[in-house]
Amino acid sequence: MSVIVRDDGFHPEDFSGEALDILPEADAGHLPALIAGAELVRVIFPSFSDGRGFTLARRIRAMGFTGRLRATGPLIADQYAMARRVGFDEVEIPDEMAARQPSPQWLFRADWAAHDYRARLAG
Repeated sequence: MSVIVRDDGFHPEDFSGEALDILPEADAGHLPALIAGAELVRVIFPSFSDGRGFTLARRIRAMGFTGRLRATGPLIADQYAMARRVGFDEVEIPDEMAARQPSPQWLFRADWAAHDYRARLAG
């Protein structure tokens, strides 16, 4: 099983449609055709130390994708702000990760927009 993390904490899976999974080695040239018409795109993170998914998310949003974009894999709470900044709507983590880093640790990072360096420069 897994847990969905959003700005307001942990949630069970609530998507019942067909999700499109994209691996970190996906060819960026094929992304527009892959994501066309998708309701939910899940970018797979094989490990928390593999940052290619962040680049893919930024590219997918730059291509105009407005559907749900989910980071999936063993991400850690410290990566939540980066995930949101690059365009992910939510993060899906394995149950064992949720047990090691419970909801309060993720909620601590949920105010990601206020801590963005651009917000501090503008203020």
